[in-house]
Amino acid sequence: MTAPRLIACRYRLTEKIGHGGMGQVWAGRDERLHRAVAVKLLRPEHLLPGTGAGADPRSSVGDSGIGTGTSTERRRHGDELRRRFLRECRVTAALDHPGLVTVFDAGEDGSELYLVMQRVPGVSLADLIAEDAPFPIERAVAVAAQLCAALAAVHAVPVVHRDLKPSNVMVREDGRTVLLDLGIATALDTETTRLTLTGVPIGSPAYMAPEQALASTTDPRSDLYALGCMLHEMLSGEEPFRAPTALGILRRHVDEPPVPLRDLRPDVPPALERLVLDLLAKQPADRPADAQAVYGRLLPLLPPAAAAPQPRYTPLPDPVRPFRYPHQPRPAAVAGAAAAPPEPRPFLVPPAPAVPPAPPAAPVAPAAPVVPAVPAVPAVGFDLAAECARLSDLVDAGRHEEVLDLAARLLPRAEAEQGGHVPLVRTIRTIYARTLLHQGHPGRALPEYQRLAVTAEGGPHGPQGLDHRYRAAVCLDRLGRGPEALAEYRALLTAHAEDPDPERAFDLRERIGLHLAAAGDPQQAWQWLLQLLLERERRDGPHHPAVRRLRQSLDTLHPQQPTPWPPVSR
Repeated sequence: MTAPRLIACRYRLTEKIGHGGMGQVWAGRDERLHRAVAVKLLRPEHLLPGTGAGADPRSSVGDSGIGTGTSTERRRHGDELRRRFLRECRVTAALDHPGLVTVFDAGEDGSELYLVMQRVPGVSLADLIAEDAPFPIERAVAVAAQLCAALAAVHAVPVVHRDLKPSNVMVREDGRTVLLDLGIATALDTETTRLTLTGVPIGSPAYMAPEQALASTTDPRSDLYALGCMLHEMLSGEEPFRAPTALGILRRHVDEPPVPLRDLRPDVPPALERLVLDLLAKQPADRPADAQAVYGRLLPLLPPAAAAPQPRYTPLPDPVRPFRYPHQPRPAAVAGAAAAPPEPRPFLVPPAPAVPPAPPAAPVAPAAPVVPAVPAVPAVGFDLAAECARLSDLVDAGRHEEVLDLAARLLPRAEAEQGGHVPLVRTIRTIYARTLLHQGHPGRALPEYQRLAVTAEGGPHGPQGLDHRYRAAVCLDRLGRGPEALAEYRALLTAHAEDPDPERAFDLRERIGLHLAAAGDPQQAWQWLLQLLLERERRDGPHHPAVRRLRQSLDTLHPQQPTPWPPVSR
């Protein structure tokens, strides 16, 4: 698209942020009300049998009369799909809940159908999982509880979401979770619609209920199964069923039982483990009755409300906040400094600044020269906010090369405008550094992490600074600078000595042991890793992935000697 497209003479499309078999989703702007929106576009002919990439080109030709009949039938089906689409939009628009996206408008523009929705700022749950999984217990419970509240409203229509997954959940700055993309939902009553083709499973394989995988009837308990998959992933760091292919994942959903969470993470409460296993039951009848029942089982695990005012927002949104500080006002940036401009919020998508007031119709002549300066600063700020929103969209879409290109151009501009220590600039730099490391550029990521460690809140010895130093050490490791990486791992291990969560310390100790082996001291490495193994096995049990990995490392160090422990039963 060379120029921004205008839908219905009102909604200007600016950036494609998603696409799939049902159509495309664009970021846009409502020109009438001056607000950000998301616009979903669908072509009805793409939803008809025999169309799309797999269509048979011979389907519209043949004996006399067949081609004409097929064309007429397709037009009739297209008209019916348009009516059904608008009917389903009305069903979706009737849903009124803070955990659901608000529908603003729907209609037809040329050959395409469009649905205009609220554009929700925040961080996707998929990004939070990639950033910080496994979650603390109360955070995973808080996400699941909020999703239960939204699902209860959806199922009451009744509608089944059918594609519940982390990338369809947005976590706002204040911790509220919002369920996205009801576009492939199936309405259950006869007055509403099914926009899917019979026999074609709709959804994402990693979170698909067995009955969905088999393309049979779905009901609200199919969404509860997907919720169980997400809870398992938030608590363990990985999906309950993994395989190299989508078909392999679906087969495991249908045939294999999930691994109990406490086998992977012993600190998970037994009641929570039991709930996840119940949600992942193969038969819908064996799952909890509804979202309300699931919420009731999560309720005892939610944190109590705090009596104190809520603290300032953290760089990553915390879904526990709505339960700990219910209905509290936003935390003030600086107490007693209302006249000062607020500090930019530590958030991936900063809000658009207020529109500057228009100049007076008849300004006083001597003051005329200063009028152009009034909108100048907000205009720059608005551009920066829009670019940050675009960067967040690219991260959500997994378009890593474009993330690197935009972040590299955005960083010097943001730093020049706001300084290098503000949360917004640190967030952009963190996105840039982590994408570089993820894409295999440790040499370019290293100086970014080193700078982040210096500018982090609390300095290089604070929690954020230590995390950036750890990732800088990983960069050194991948660059083959072993002695420097080992020295930093040792320094970080000392810094984490009093950490109540031993996971980072365990990881550092394992890395140190492997470096000792690589440095030509297998005996010391073997003793070091053996001590770590005994501690991890005592804490996490013999089947934990880290315990098995340590056994393999020890066997590699001393292959001629049997390891001094009994074999683990499979």
